[in-house]
Amino acid sequence: MGLIEVERIAAPRATRVSGGAGPVDADLVDADLVDQVAATTGLPAGQAERVVADVIAYFSLTVEEFVRRRHHELQLHGARNDAIFERIRAELGHRPVRAPDLSTRQLRRIVYG
Repeated sequence: MGLIEVERIAAPRATRVSGGAGPVDADLVDADLVDQVAATTGLPAGQAERVVADVIAYFSLTVEEFVRRRHHELQLHGARNDAIFERIRAELGHRPVRAPDLSTRQLRRIVYG
């Protein structure tokens, strides 16, 4: 029997970026996406990797992590809780993976519970 030549199918390219925030999966950055960001922005590959990793980490936050972080940020800018919770409810509806429609009471429990 002759040898059978097996075509190697390349796995999706990925680059490991250290020091990223968020879940472990946020550290795995698709190299094609990095290439696209570098090509369209003119950023060097290393900076494009960091940008992509930061965006992935940002959108990898759980609803609870996002609510706590945004509440803290908005408080630092002098916003009052009523306005903060209204804004957070609106922002949650525009995330890539839509969060459940949380009431002000539920948001307060996340922040202060």
